[in-house]
Amino acid sequence: MKIKLYELRPDEQAAFSRAAAALPDGYSIDAVAEPLSADNIDALAGYEAIVITNKSLLTADIVARLQQLGVRYVSSRCVGFNHIDLPAVKAAGIRVCNTTYPPYGVAEFAIMLMLMALRKCKPAIWRMQVNDYSLEGLLGRELRTMTVGVMGTGHIGRAVIDYLGGFGCKILAYDPYPAQDLAAREGVEYVGLDDLYRDSDLITIHVPLMDSTRNIIDAGAIAKMKDGVVLINVSRGELVDTDALIDAVESEKMGALAMDVFEDEGGIYHENRMNDIISNRKMAYLRQFPNVLLTNHIAFYTDVDVDSMVEDGIANIPAMVEGRCTTEL
Repeated sequence: MKIKLYELRPDEQAAFSRAAAALPDGYSIDAVAEPLSADNIDALAGYEAIVITNKSLLTADIVARLQQLGVRYVSSRCVGFNHIDLPAVKAAGIRVCNTTYPPYGVAEFAIMLMLMALRKCKPAIWRMQVNDYSLEGLLGRELRTMTVGVMGTGHIGRAVIDYLGGFGCKILAYDPYPAQDLAAREGVEYVGLDDLYRDSDLITIHVPLMDSTRNIIDAGAIAKMKDGVVLINVSRGELVDTDALIDAVESEKMGALAMDVFEDEGGIYHENRMNDIISNRKMAYLRQFPNVLLTNHIAFYTDVDVDSMVEDGIANIPAMVEGRCTTEL
């Protein structure tokens, strides 16, 4: 079986070579740096499987062409799968899976953003660039004294809870499917979403992007939160209503905001746009606040996670063929 991997970056090359060498007999793989698109899809003639990330948009038209070319398997080497038209893929008889990776890198990044937001690192670092070493306006808060709401207790949310346990803060958790072992843990309490909004000093989002969770943090949700609440988002930008966030920061309802993701970040994050005019007004406006910290979707970007996504993403092709893929969608 011939496999083509798209969007291969230089930092993935070593993992790609290892994964290619580990493929079973009868499999071969090659790779290109660009995403899959209508412009290059015809080069897939003779291939039965592809490995992609979220820059390769599998729209209904692309899926139809994949079917015509004989592609039968798609492995997405990232956790999110909103770049794939799943109904179209399944209607075409193409099997598809996503990829998991160890949760610790993202969880550590979330903790880092919490601490940076609470200790006002952004304005402190900015000031030092102009030799302003004053203390005014930099009074921080201690995480151990706070109640932290964790939205979503899957692999990443659970890892965040594990790390937060070392700080000694009270943890409120929300998930439609509570984990019994977490519910029994001292210092962790499962609550309803409204209770989490009402009682949390800091809220961190770890839910997947689905129709039911899109804009789950909107003006109504923010109104239920404490004045001065701190919000952390390392999941997906579309989980929050950006206009509502701007209003909350401007009105000082929200004490601080830290996000590694942003709605409509495609074509901006993971690209060098240094000399370009970027037409994302919400991003440009929101990032100018001293209490708003934006990073460019890098919570996943560790050596462990990058290697895992490439190696598992490739290994998932024979796993699907053999009926043993645990992440098939």
